[in-house]
Amino acid sequence: MDMNKKDCRPNPLAAAGLLSRVFMCWLTPLMYHGHKQSLEECDMFSVLPEDQSEILGEELQRIWDREVKKATKELRKPKLSRALIKCYGTSYALAGIFTFTLEAIKVVQPLLLGKIILYFENYDPDDQTSLHEVYGYAAAMSLCTFGLTILQHLYYYHVQRTGMKIRVAMCHMIYRKALGLNSESLVHTTTGQIVNLLSNDVNRFDEITLNLHYLWVGPLQAMVIILLLWYEIGPSCLAGVAVMALMLPVQTWFGKLFGVFRSKTAVLTDNRIRIMNEVVSGIRIIKMYAWEKPFSALVTEIRRKEIDQILKSSYLRGLNMASFFASSKIIVFATFTVYVLLGNAITVSRVFVTVSLYGTIKLTVTLFFPLAVEKLSETVVSVRRIKAFLLLEEIERKKIGFCRKEKIENSVEIEELTCYWNKSLDSPSLQNICITLKSHQLLTVIGPVGAGKSSLLSAILGELPHDAGVLKVKGRLTYASQQPWVFPGTIRSNVLFGRELDPKKYETVLRACALKRDLELLPDGDLTLIGDRGATLSGGQKARVNLARAVYQDADVYLLDDPLSAVDAEVGKHLFEKCICGLLKNKSRILVTHQLQYLKAADQIVVLKEGHIMARGTYNELQFSGVDIDALQKINEEQKRCALLSDPDNASLLSQRTNHSRCSDSSLLPPESPSADQLPVEAVHTMAEETRAEGNISGDIYLKYFSAGCSPLVLMVIVLLSVIAEVAYILQDWWLVYWARQEFLNCTAEPIGIDTSVNATHPVQELNLKFYLGIYSGLTAAAVVFGYTRSLVIFRGLVMSAQVLHNNMFSAVLQTPVHFFDVNPIGRILNRFSKDISQIDSTLPITFVDVYQLFFQNVGVVAVAACVIPFILIPVIPLLVVFLYLRRFYLCTSRDVKRLESTTRSPVFSHLSSSLQGLWTIRAFGAEERLMRAFDAHQDLHSEAWFLFLMTSRWFALHLDAICALLITFSTFGCILLRDGLKAGEVGLVLTYVVTLVGNFQWTVRQSAEVENMMTSVERVVEYTELESEAPWETEKRPPPDWPSKGLVTFDRVSFSYSRGGPLVLKDISATFQPKEKVGVVGRTGAGKSSLVSVLFRLAEPQGKIYIDGVLTSEIGLHDLRQKMSIIPQDPVLFTGSMRKNLDPFDQHSDEELWKALEEVQMKPVVEELPGKLETVLAESGGNFSVGQRQLVCLARAVLRKNRILVIDEATANVDPRTDELIQKTIRDKFSECTVLTIAHRLNTIVDSDRILVLDNGTIQELDSPFTLLQNKEGALYRMVQQTGPAEAAALLKLARQLPSPSGKNDPHKCDCVGQSQTNGASVQLYDNQVTSLKSAITTIHFLTFLFVPKD
Repeated sequence: MDMNKKDCRPNPLAAAGLLSRVFMCWLTPLMYHGHKQSLEECDMFSVLPEDQSEILGEELQRIWDREVKKATKELRKPKLSRALIKCYGTSYALAGIFTFTLEAIKVVQPLLLGKIILYFENYDPDDQTSLHEVYGYAAAMSLCTFGLTILQHLYYYHVQRTGMKIRVAMCHMIYRKALGLNSESLVHTTTGQIVNLLSNDVNRFDEITLNLHYLWVGPLQAMVIILLLWYEIGPSCLAGVAVMALMLPVQTWFGKLFGVFRSKTAVLTDNRIRIMNEVVSGIRIIKMYAWEKPFSALVTEIRRKEIDQILKSSYLRGLNMASFFASSKIIVFATFTVYVLLGNAITVSRVFVTVSLYGTIKLTVTLFFPLAVEKLSETVVSVRRIKAFLLLEEIERKKIGFCRKEKIENSVEIEELTCYWNKSLDSPSLQNICITLKSHQLLTVIGPVGAGKSSLLSAILGELPHDAGVLKVKGRLTYASQQPWVFPGTIRSNVLFGRELDPKKYETVLRACALKRDLELLPDGDLTLIGDRGATLSGGQKARVNLARAVYQDADVYLLDDPLSAVDAEVGKHLFEKCICGLLKNKSRILVTHQLQYLKAADQIVVLKEGHIMARGTYNELQFSGVDIDALQKINEEQKRCALLSDPDNASLLSQRTNHSRCSDSSLLPPESPSADQLPVEAVHTMAEETRAEGNISGDIYLKYFSAGCSPLVLMVIVLLSVIAEVAYILQDWWLVYWARQEFLNCTAEPIGIDTSVNATHPVQELNLKFYLGIYSGLTAAAVVFGYTRSLVIFRGLVMSAQVLHNNMFSAVLQTPVHFFDVNPIGRILNRFSKDISQIDSTLPITFVDVYQLFFQNVGVVAVAACVIPFILIPVIPLLVVFLYLRRFYLCTSRDVKRLESTTRSPVFSHLSSSLQGLWTIRAFGAEERLMRAFDAHQDLHSEAWFLFLMTSRWFALHLDAICALLITFSTFGCILLRDGLKAGEVGLVLTYVVTLVGNFQWTVRQSAEVENMMTSVERVVEYTELESEAPWETEKRPPPDWPSKGLVTFDRVSFSYSRGGPLVLKDISATFQPKEKVGVVGRTGAGKSSLVSVLFRLAEPQGKIYIDGVLTSEIGLHDLRQKMSIIPQDPVLFTGSMRKNLDPFDQHSDEELWKALEEVQMKPVVEELPGKLETVLAESGGNFSVGQRQLVCLARAVLRKNRILVIDEATANVDPRTDELIQKTIRDKFSECTVLTIAHRLNTIVDSDRILVLDNGTIQELDSPFTLLQNKEGALYRMVQQTGPAEAAALLKLARQLPSPSGKNDPHKCDCVGQSQTNGASVQLYDNQVTSLKSAITTIHFLTFLFVPKD
């Protein structure tokens, strides 16, 4: 989120003179630098002021806003295309002058060529006038060629830069829009869709600008050339024109089909990226549930449908590309067949002028024009998609009176407030709410799951639309979200969040939020870098950073959404006393909490249930009025039912948003790692750089690319087809010249045979005509048929390669250890699945086919030219050497620039994903403008690389074109100087081929360099297909089908680290958990509680041995192990998809079993109210349900799995005490025959366990029955209980005393650990960290849940 702008080198283009700009001299020093050593980010030039994201974006935004206002007045739909034309139309129209001049020169060139050939046809050594004329034509020809070189370069420079500007401006607008979307709009879009808009749709603007002008230049040029052809060969030209006229509508129709396929592909790509986003975000849960296969099947199926559409597009492209090569053959064939059938004799000059003119029109009409139609139809689709996004509704920004001078009596006043998340559902989220909060007061909001507590805060924030009633907020608001949001950057930048650093205040805030000790344990203190999804922080640390950010802001009203649930009792008490009631004591505070022990300190308590206020007042008033607050913690069946069914409309968006923060992207702050020990220096710094290959793209990458989709036999067939097509292609030209020469010889021989019988010559002529025409027809047919076949076969092969590479990459990502996702931001992973795959799907195949066909054509051209005039090889060979040297010189720089362009693109996506997760926090803090600036800075960095990429390719093209122009000049003047002994046919062939060859040659070299640049995408994908893999899912050693039948778990000297060589987070753990035993696990942040879960599920391979029912877990497959254990995670992850798929992705259970499981967790009535019941498709991240309801869905999954071992990882941190009780009761009833490990912060959750395991710093500190441990007043558990307060401590002790002592279950550790005391502050850190580890596991569940459940 922070964008530390590096010092860039000033852009030399800004100060370059006219000649330097035209001949690109300003770029040459960089090319030399890139040739000598690899380029780094610091070598890039700063972006030109007029290309800056902010300037471009704001200008287009202003025009778009005006267009929207105007359209609203005129009662029509606004048109994004109008805004684009208004903004960039004039400057782009000027580039049309370049196009027009370019194409005019191309029309003049064949005429000059005809004049030169005519001189040789009528060669007279004594005619000096003709000689001077032909020198004039030759000079004009050379000037035209040089003119073309410079104009083409200026044209491409201008239009490509315009394309870049439109793309950058559009990205700016999309991001600005994303920051303002209201809750209803967020239902209609997904992170996947927005990432796809930024990665694929906006790229159409880079492509469309190149050829758009040919939509009018093409037809105009065609008309001029038809007139010239009529002048040259009369009405016969109409035959060729007819063929072209037939081809145009076909190609226009192709263009429209491209648009249709593009629309379908875009929707499928959105879906694929959305699912990828969910998979990457929820990877821990997917792995612990062993759900890789259903997700793999889901992605493979969507990818298969996407490839079907891409294949159709590719076949059309193949036909277009083949048409480009075949059309000229068909046109020339039709023209000359009609010409000779009309009785005309063909001459060499006519042949070459006609062929050259058709060659000119061929490029425009059969390549640029259809390409313009294709790109236009694709761009129209993208513009429509972007417009639909830009027209989504935004949140209303209400100005709140900030006057600090007047004395504010009431900070928040709410009267009769009613709100709906979704009007289509009957019940409101909040109904008739009346609250008055005076300044300096603490208002505590409590209530069961789904009661509308978070909805109340979102209404105050303005996120939940008000249907009726009055809501007034005086003063500045700040907000700490329920699910902590942190962004990539330092801890300091997360806390300051754009405000100035006041050292004294900062220090006070850190102490109040219990962060001081944590920071001392981190390698770089508060300057420690934290990456996406919180790879380096624990859940408790994240929650405290999130709280510290809110506290540091200078606000009047603080909205705190359950900040105490993610921390242990001691830290919770510290935060409440020192921060909420200490540092903030003079501020207005609204605290949502489930920690009822803090209610006595509140000035007001509001009890919510089903969106209504059940009671309001102080603690004493509530007790006096007959509301028994303690009863809130008691649960009879009735109360439980109420708790879970409350708020059936579920604030569908609220929870979507809160979840979204967790699942939708790499969470912006690293999840709390379990403690200092899980905060290794390496983990902290691994985020910094994305890997970038260096040097040439290896042959191995090419081999993997081609062999992925084609067998060796297919590759051989392709080469054979290509050779046959090329031979037919060249023989057709040669045969036409041969025929013309024979005609010429016949004509010159005719005067001698005048006396012979006239009748005798007719059969011979007819025989000759049939013979020549027959061969000519056969060669044309062969060239066309083989050309089309070759093109289609290659395209099919390359698209299949793209499919195989994608599937291999997805499979490798699924099978790589969890550590990979901790150190790689989600944007970086999604970049490969969106932009790189998109390039391999569509751009790379068309460029490769272009190079491949041109390569064969060039070889053929050189071969023919060398047969006619061997001297042609003299300039061609040095030309080839110079070209290849230039290509190598250019590629050194260009490859690095392309790689930089790929890596500078990732932060743009990461920043977007981060922002979408923390949308409410960002808006509550009013930080939109700052994040906009950071986004612009990321865009500018990408623009630096993109601009260099465009400029280096222009530099290369300019140098190649200049060398080619020299060759044409030498060849033209060479032919005239060596005029004695040269035939007209030979000169025509040489000059035509030199012009063709030079154009083709330099284009082939440029496109081959482009292929090499694009192969960096293949290289990046191949890199991910070779990721380190975790242990196999199944091994030859399979456990018995009924394993584990008992549930005996034994840890034998187990040590564990998250990464190879990283610090140990568990050290030498030995313990045995008996069958059916219920064990509670407690400890400070970072004690290693969540690591215990990771090691049990083998999320990374531990040292030591773990046995389950005597089977060594490291010897069996991961799926065999993970499917036999159930986990209820800390963050309930639901996935987009049906409710059924969320519960049972393998379809292993009947409807009856699913309903029974839902009934057992009190969720049946909620699901029955959904429109499609079990088939209801859930919102992103399970947005239709509240956090507590999602937690119950996870419990239902565990009930369905019926495993002997159950792990509960902080599953009740985000639910109220009644729901907690309900979950505990269900666990006691349904899992009485199971071994249960419960990790919890709430001691009442685990005090009734058979034994309690206390962890500290990765080692076992205590392990015994609760009552025995509580007898030891020096023990860690005793101290934790005392911190809950006298009343609760007494209740806990009483509960422990009532439990039967589990004889014979005590562990040898009991003796070792009882006397040990825990070290002061580190314990806080440890416990908190433990919670965090759990949280990250839950995040994954969140994601899965999100695929398949409803919301708050």
